Amino acid sequence: MFSSKQLFDRRRARNRTALKRVSSGQVRLSVHRSSKHIYAQIIDDTLGQTLAAASTLEADLKGAGSTSNSTAAAAVGKLVAERAKAKGVDQVVFDRGGFIYHGRVKALAEAAREAGLKF
Repeated sequence: MFSSKQLFDRRRARNRTALKRVSSGQVRLSVHRSSKHIYAQIIDDTLGQTLAAASTLEADLKGAGSTSNSTAAAAVGKLVAERAKAKGVDQVVFDRGGFIYHGRVKALAEAAREAGLKF
């Protein structure tokens, strides 16, 4: 039997391998979810740089209520999309890591799409 950490690592590796196959040099929107917060980054792997980032730890999002629900995740998705658009990034590849595309991860992705990112 595999532990939950081992299963998570396997899902993350499987997802990252599939992304490398289809990304063809595009930047990726990477998501990390903890029990209290959610983080999103736009990463250019060819340069090794983070182009834009947002999380529920920021003052304007942290004071707006709970940081561990879908509403907060949607706010982070909208904010990271706005920052990416300001840097000239329109097309990304969504990297959910080992997290299942459901709940807060899904809310962040849908908000980023509504704010103008294409993936």
